[in-house]
Amino acid sequence: MSKDQTLDDNRRQLLIATSVVGGAGVVAAAAPFVASLTPSDRARAAGAPAEADVSKLAPGEMMTVEWRGQPVWILRRNEAMLATLEEVEPLLADPNSEKSIQPPYAKNRHRSIKPEYLVVVGICTHLGCSPTPKFAKGDASGISKDWLGGYLCPCHGSQFDLAARVFKSQPAPTNLTVPPHQYLTDTKILIGEDKA
Repeated sequence: MSKDQTLDDNRRQLLIATSVVGGAGVVAAAAPFVASLTPSDRARAAGAPAEADVSKLAPGEMMTVEWRGQPVWILRRNEAMLATLEEVEPLLADPNSEKSIQPPYAKNRHRSIKPEYLVVVGICTHLGCSPTPKFAKGDASGISKDWLGGYLCPCHGSQFDLAARVFKSQPAPTNLTVPPHQYLTDTKILIGEDKA
């Protein structure tokens, strides 16, 4: 082997080694940049459906689940609560949820797939405040002696019944929003997706 051939082999090996190290450097430098382009876990979770287990929710109790950064209320109504829904209808602005875009399963008296469970976004349709549950009847509610239970928005006084339907002459223009949802089992609700 000649001296020139040995020198060419050494240069070739040096060129290959340098290319490998340079390529590894480019990959190492590009990895954080590429990773920054993918949505974070928090961003993915913010748009993802939320699952709620209502197996431990007793009649008359409410739980809150976060979906897309919003509180979603799940109220398990008892028989007495369900009985008030027809009684308050003459006082409501939109008893059948016809004035706002709602899923088809919200266009009934109880505004739900199963009458027992109400699933609504807990944000007032007036200015985005969060209403307060006022489930006690009468004077115990702190609202009025003829109050049958529901929600009160403390910011501007909008009142909603136990199906989250707004009363007439209130600042809130529409009923609280029923999000898309479906039952995965009898006690598991998937909020954010429905079969439609």
